[in-house]
Amino acid sequence: MPNIPSMKPTDSELEILQVIWFHGPASVRFVNDELNRNKQVGYTTTLKLMQIMTEKGLLKRSEKGRKHIYDTVLKEKEAKTLLLDKFVKTAFGGSAMDLVMQALGNHQTTPDELEELKALINKIERDNK
Repeated sequence: MPNIPSMKPTDSELEILQVIWFHGPASVRFVNDELNRNKQVGYTTTLKLMQIMTEKGLLKRSEKGRKHIYDTVLKEKEAKTLLLDKFVKTAFGGSAMDLVMQALGNHQTTPDELEELKALINKIERDNK
């Protein structure tokens, strides 16, 4: 598993990761077509980004016939955990509470979301006993 410092995807790289997490291993053409559903991205731009991501250890490449198929090195949950841990340490001094308070203070929370939060707090309290 890559260490936290190497897990620094850019916004564009995160978009590519999300395509592969959702659809599974894919060719550059497929990823590029998916990206073009939301905005215009050139094929060579997608190719170059995916090559860089392979060098950074975010993607791995295999050959199937003449096609190169890319897959993520980390599963979505693992990557999000690493990114969130790094973000909490960097932006909130390691305090998950500060992150939660900031998020709740900056956004309108629905009654359903509040119920989910209460259930999560109850679960954490039970697990910590």
